[in-house]
Amino acid sequence: MMSMHSVSDRADISERPAVDAPRRWRGLSEGQIAAIFLAPAIIAVAVLRIWPAGLAAWQSLQVGGRMPHIGLENYVFLLSDPTFHEALWATLLFSLIVNPFQIGLALALALVLDRALPAGALWRTLILLPVAVPQSVSAIIMGVVFRPDGPANAALATLGLPAQGFLTSPDQALYTIILIVSWVGVGYWMTFLLAGLKDIPVVLYEAAAIDGATPLQRFRYITLPQLRRPLTFVLVADTVANFLVFAPVQILTKGGPQGSTNLIMNDIYTRGFLSGDASGAAAATVILVSIVIVVVAIQFRMMTSARAE
Repeated sequence: MMSMHSVSDRADISERPAVDAPRRWRGLSEGQIAAIFLAPAIIAVAVLRIWPAGLAAWQSLQVGGRMPHIGLENYVFLLSDPTFHEALWATLLFSLIVNPFQIGLALALALVLDRALPAGALWRTLILLPVAVPQSVSAIIMGVVFRPDGPANAALATLGLPAQGFLTSPDQALYTIILIVSWVGVGYWMTFLLAGLKDIPVVLYEAAAIDGATPLQRFRYITLPQLRRPLTFVLVADTVANFLVFAPVQILTKGGPQGSTNLIMNDIYTRGFLSGDASGAAAATVILVSIVIVVVAIQFRMMTSARAE
């Protein structure tokens, strides 16, 4: 009797559905359920991204005075302001140098670490270590390194070279900021490229080696085409990040000396929080976002064209 009873119980259990949907989900389509789960993220994007962007665009059109009105005067003033022109030029020069420098060095390190090196995990950890340090702390550390009596000039003195101004020189300050930003950025971007290298099938290199391809040919016809997607991501993300560089400039130079490091984010901060020109700062922000969108669109177009070829 006991065995017959247990067999019937098992039969009843096997006839039940595997998982009963909760009552609150019954009658909802898959699209409705997906919308419910996505709602928190959509709300966060709307509140933290779309709403501030729209508010900045609206504020950029407000012209103060006794009779506040809506107009383009803030944009007209910025486009004729020599200080803003210098900030745009400094940002453009900074981006033209730092982007290829960081990506090229990150790719070179990824290619080296992709090989079976002794203590490879230790080298990856050391290169990634600056990423774990907050950018403000990194700026303070590197500010000590590059001050006139710091370790950098001490190292130059041991080599018999004259001391350099670094952050205090109008001709060297921007390039010093590039080194400081790259100290953190190179290791970060290297991780994405290294992951892309790990995804390339080894059989492609083996077949190329059998065909007599040189290392340079394998890099050109196998590695680069296979890295198009991670390279596109790194190029776009690095471009956006470098257009928004602020902490090292504000902490170390505050845009000086002689405006040589006055990048556009620092100019926006100065207008909005030091000069009290909130509308002008909002207009500068809109111009910056527009420039970033145009540059990123061009980069996507170039990478897509290269992929099609």
